[in-house]
Amino acid sequence: MNGFSSGSVRRPRVQAPEATQLPETPSQTVGPFLAIGLPWPEGPLVVPDGTPGAFWIRGDVRDGGGEVVQDALVETWQADPDGRFGGTFRGFGRCPTDERGRYAIHTRKPGPVPAPAGGFQAPHIDVSVFARGLLQRVVTRIYFADEPANAADPILASVPEDRRTTLVAERDGDGYHFDIRLQGPDETVFFDL
Repeated sequence: MNGFSSGSVRRPRVQAPEATQLPETPSQTVGPFLAIGLPWPEGPLVVPDGTPGAFWIRGDVRDGGGEVVQDALVETWQADPDGRFGGTFRGFGRCPTDERGRYAIHTRKPGPVPAPAGGFQAPHIDVSVFARGLLQRVVTRIYFADEPANAADPILASVPEDRRTTLVAERDGDGYHFDIRLQGPDETVFFDL
């Protein structure tokens, strides 16, 4: 026997130091390492180059301080021009942002899709954004400024009127322009899923 019994060891009492106020530190995430395995050459091409009626949606991704986000990944999912999902229409695009925070998706305008409570939703593209500092993706929609059906869209109508512009892509050259703001005064409206 070593001279000690399990009940005879006394541990010294340590008094806890007084609580001090430490400044908050920014949250850190590992990655997102989006350039490894997620992008592929045809990722931004929802439809092949030269497809009749195709156009580009271009924009940039910025953080709460207005700085470009160089390591974001923008994914899109949409119905085909007849408002259907699946079939021969891939409907999915994926584009990492470049060193200037820009992305570009080549697609066609989707058709209206049924609304949950009846009627139809205006043509729109669903968007997910993955980026540094985001523990989960954020989800938004792209509506088209020149689409008359926007006035009757139930989802767009649920967004406060002064915030709806953050969901609307404007006509620009050979397509549309849609910027994504992750935080700040012009933050894009994101939806809880």
